[in-house]
Amino acid sequence: MKFKKDNYYLLDRIWILFIINFVANIIVFIYLLFNIETINNYIALALWFIFIIGTTYISYKWVYEPHKKIAKVLKLFYKGDIFKGVFSLRVHISHETYKTFAKFREIIDTKELIEGSKKHAEYLALQNQINPHFLYNTLEAIRSEALIEEVDSIADMTESLATFFRYTISNISKLVTLSDELENVKNYYKIQKFRFDDKINLNIKYEIDDIGQVLGAKIPKLTLQPICENAIFHGLETKVGKGEITLRIRATEKRLIILISDNGIGIDEKKVDKINKKLRGASLEYMKKDSNNQGGIALINVNNRIKLIFGDEYGIYMYSRLGAGTDVEITIPFVLD
Repeated sequence: MKFKKDNYYLLDRIWILFIINFVANIIVFIYLLFNIETINNYIALALWFIFIIGTTYISYKWVYEPHKKIAKVLKLFYKGDIFKGVFSLRVHISHETYKTFAKFREIIDTKELIEGSKKHAEYLALQNQINPHFLYNTLEAIRSEALIEEVDSIADMTESLATFFRYTISNISKLVTLSDELENVKNYYKIQKFRFDDKINLNIKYEIDDIGQVLGAKIPKLTLQPICENAIFHGLETKVGKGEITLRIRATEKRLIILISDNGIGIDEKKVDKINKKLRGASLEYMKKDSNNQGGIALINVNNRIKLIFGDEYGIYMYSRLGAGTDVEITIPFVLD
């Protein structure tokens, strides 16, 4: 929604009046400077000049600088570059605006936003309407029947599905280890192999020295699998020839970096720019029903949770070209506890 600036904003009007008053005082000062005759008048004029300079300096430091900082934060907020920073303003315009922001933060509660972005609508329906134990027991019954009939492929698939749903549905709010996330990706890949057979291959490469320590790093649950799923269905499914998904694990002292690459059909440069623009800040746009935006939903979903848990400096960035595959870079803090 765009707003027309039909008139000056309140703070603009205040500054215009202040500038007019300052100029008027300077004009009067100059006039008196050249028209006074006694030493007492010079002293009074000097005191008046000191008063003008003092009030101007205080106005600049006490009003103008905070106003510019507020304007900068709000500009970054409405552009989508930051989310939480808008609630950390050190100076508010008035008590009413302070209360308004406090109420706004209460409405857009971080916890609720995280809960709203954890899974797509299909997952929420599954979580709310199906008893997980009923699902697990049903899959186990199918697996038992398959083993009895010696249909090993069906037994293996139902076991993989049960493991996948158990991981997906249970304890969704906690952080897990990178090892757990990678095992879930492997299990998901195993399920997809029943459909794609050998058309898709999964590779995990560790570009680090201490693999054991990095595998213990904490990561938001369901960070990797949705992006791998996105790579399969939007990059590799329609590709001619063998598809490859590669996870590269990198780490510094402070950051864990995971690069998920595919050699799929790639994405148009304009669409990549549009997705990256949304990824710069926490966004609720993915919740809107848009049949043309399905390729970016998983990325925005995961990106929102990363930023809301760890901060605006972390998240996801995408690199892609048509016909050259796609790289999705995930950056989070390196946390072991």
